[in-house]
Amino acid sequence: MKIAPYLFFPGTCEEAFTAYERILGGKIIAMMSHKGTPAESQVAPDWVPKIMHACLQLDGGQLLMASDAPPDRSEGPMQSVSVSVNVKEVAEAERIFAALSDGARIKMPLEETFWAPRFGMLQDRFGTHWMIGAEPAQASVAA
Repeated sequence: MKIAPYLFFPGTCEEAFTAYERILGGKIIAMMSHKGTPAESQVAPDWVPKIMHACLQLDGGQLLMASDAPPDRSEGPMQSVSVSVNVKEVAEAERIFAALSDGARIKMPLEETFWAPRFGMLQDRFGTHWMIGAEPAQASVAA
């Protein structure tokens, strides 16, 4: 079994995923708009170019997926879920946190905690909540 987060954006999916590809690495393996699909007739004309499905493949085959959600099909901004990113190196956690921080609301600065050499939380400019951490030297994280 694989579990992958699926995010919904208010029309900014393409911009967000382009940024996430640059920040997190990996490769966008799907970025499909409504245009030219049977779904084109199901959305307002201004939503035709919006993203119906996007998929970012990360290291280890992990996936982050998303789409744009038209206002009449959305329940508002993402509030109750965070995407957790754990990396081995403190410097990598610092790099990712700094990159996601541009225009973000910092909920917990990236700092040393009793459970990790670095951990921080933020809501990025696209509305996605993130938890960024560097693993302790002898950590065993369940996959």
